[in-house]
Amino acid sequence: MAKTRSVQLTLPWPPSVNHYWLRNRNGSIRVSAAGITFRQEVWLRCRQQRITGLTGRLCVSIDAFPPDQRRRDLDNILKATLDALQHGGVYKDDSQIDQLLIVRSPSVKDGVLRVNVESA
Repeated sequence: MAKTRSVQLTLPWPPSVNHYWLRNRNGSIRVSAAGITFRQEVWLRCRQQRITGLTGRLCVSIDAFPPDQRRRDLDNILKATLDALQHGGVYKDDSQIDQLLIVRSPSVKDGVLRVNVESA
């Protein structure tokens, strides 16, 4: 039987997909300054916890604690979060994810994500 591994991280509130990408005048798209800052913070937290890449098929669950009571679409924070986890070395590629769950939780100052990634 395969051994199950999991990673738990508490992350800052990510930029929405609307603020994660930056379109240049020539039409090319790149990660924005806010996106790069978020990715660097996730990378640092992964290093601090000495997280190594999970292999195989994955299940990701996210408890999202928004920074305020404004209306927001939870799916708009997924791209930045999943890309940052990949950049941080939690997994090799987000195509490994077979199950994805995100739950809105009560708001907290500055917002936070509690992420659990499991490998079977």
